[in-house]
Amino acid sequence: VQLVESGGGLVQPGGSLRLSCAASGTIFSINAMGWYRQAPGKQRERVAVITSGGITNYADSVKVRFTISRDNAKNTVYLQMNSLKPEDTAVYYCNADVVAQRGGYTFRYWGQGTQVTVSS
Repeated sequence: VQLVESGGGLVQPGGSLRLSCAASGTIFSINAMGWYRQAPGKQRERVAVITSGGITNYADSVKVRFTISRDNAKNTVYLQMNSLKPEDTAVYYCNADVVAQRGGYTFRYWGQGTQVTVSS
């Protein structure tokens, strides 16, 4: 299973970006999908998560500004980021809890990360 992220880049404060993360490979189903981020010198932190049924949860620091969504038919999760701040600068990683076959175990897979830089 591979997770491929896209959509990162450089944006000015107050701007927007949309990250995408597509899962491919041997996939029977995907449970939760999420986004984490890691800034230089800091621990990785959870940004947002979404269940297969669409229930979402956000870190307090991004509530209202970020929206997580998913397309189950495409095995893809998105992160719409609005009103970006310099403190949102980090490498953003997606993950997915994948069941490879019916009745199988769930394994968590990670993307390679995409850089988001918020600066004027």
